[in-house]
Amino acid sequence: MAKGIIIYQSKYGSTKKYAQWLKEETGFDVIEAKRAKADTMNGYDTVVLCGAVYASGIAGISYLRKNKNALSGKHTAVFCVGASPYDDKALEEIKNHNLKDDLKDLPLFYGRGAWDEDAMTFTDRTMCRMLQKSVRKKDPSEYEPWMTALMCAVGQKCDWTDKKYLEPLLDYIEQGK
Repeated sequence: MAKGIIIYQSKYGSTKKYAQWLKEETGFDVIEAKRAKADTMNGYDTVVLCGAVYASGIAGISYLRKNKNALSGKHTAVFCVGASPYDDKALEEIKNHNLKDDLKDLPLFYGRGAWDEDAMTFTDRTMCRMLQKSVRKKDPSEYEPWMTALMCAVGQKCDWTDKKYLEPLLDYIEQGK
């Protein structure tokens, strides 16, 4: 049986929740990206990076980029988590922004996270409010899916995490065994 590792970076907990669910399904080891060393991936056949999306960047992707040589010959995937509903176009933009050069062939999967303004840092909350203010100026009939989600979440506590988002990733992992 293939041995795998899940490397994750989570700020508010949704990504960590997905990493734990993935561990339950696969039996893979789990480690936070900030604790991972250059040789952390040694001895593993499968590597999954789970990272939240912040301002179109995937948290933890820098670990893979710095250690891309260690990915050679490994079944590798990236699972990103965001507050927006799944959208093919948005996911393609995230992939193009984050998975460049040697990482461009890595498959990217997506799971919807949570929203809790009370738990956000002052900076994150301020940035979200500025973004909401700019979106509010647009005609709602022209909103992109992420804009609709952003405006609906204002002042709410929402948890959209769901194990169903892991199914395509689990299929991909199974194919690599």
